[in-house]
Amino acid sequence: MINHSQSSVLRYSVHEVASYINWIYFFHAWGFQPRFAAIADIHGCDACRAMWLYSFPEEERAKAAEAMQLFKEANRMLDQLDKDTNIRCVFKLCNANGDGDNLIIEGTTFPLLRQQTPNPDGSPFLCLSDFVRPLSSGISDVVGLFASSIGAEAEEYYRDDPYKHLLVQTLNDRLAEAATEKMHEYVRKEAWGYAPEESLSIPDLLVEKYQGIRPAVGYPSLPDQSVNFLLDELLDMRQIGITLTENGAMHPHASVCGLMLAHPASRYFAVGRIGEDQVEDYARRRGMSVNKMRKFLAANLPK
Repeated sequence: MINHSQSSVLRYSVHEVASYINWIYFFHAWGFQPRFAAIADIHGCDACRAMWLYSFPEEERAKAAEAMQLFKEANRMLDQLDKDTNIRCVFKLCNANGDGDNLIIEGTTFPLLRQQTPNPDGSPFLCLSDFVRPLSSGISDVVGLFASSIGAEAEEYYRDDPYKHLLVQTLNDRLAEAATEKMHEYVRKEAWGYAPEESLSIPDLLVEKYQGIRPAVGYPSLPDQSVNFLLDELLDMRQIGITLTENGAMHPHASVCGLMLAHPASRYFAVGRIGEDQVEDYARRRGMSVNKMRKFLAANLPK
């Protein structure tokens, strides 16, 4: 049963979400190419690790050994974090409709940007509102909102040890994303329940084989960080300890928020570079000055 009236808070321990970590992004943060992240899929016995190491060309084995050691230290750190670190998620399922390039979420206008980069297959320019039932239909649809965060205290761990501090920071980022993955699975199968029969392995989840999408703020289809203010009004992210700076950045840093869409045809895309006319239109819909809007959309403006 969908409850549109209130948000729901979920709390996870580290060991509950560790299996949902996408190690490719962890290793990327440390400067490793994706193939080195495969160490996370190797059985822990010495023989298996040795076989994995010697599967690399000789000139890459030192790098592979470095990845192996980093993974070992990351797992040791996860065991330590499990003692006193909790990850919290909040989500809300809202009545919503698409209205042009806007979403109308519980009466609040949530402006969006339409894709500007042509698709190679010639398909239409996309906007996230395309995947929500239009207001003109007279029938309400549902959009999910979410936020996840590691407790602020975790950002202070190992301040006196630069290596361990960086390690815990990169793990915190991955744990916030992993908790979001677990939360989204629960939403699809139970809370929203639009995919009750879903039965996917974690590797399948991590390559997004499920129905629907979960665009996070700051990602290519939802690039405007200022919409964090709108999400906060609708979701009240303070429930899980997230506060926003005057520029809409989230604190603690290891936090993520965004939308959940269920349409079977929904997919990710990049808005790309936008023209001055779209900046002016979007600023009007956001209720901001064009100059202020340019600051939030700097990465999408022509160089």
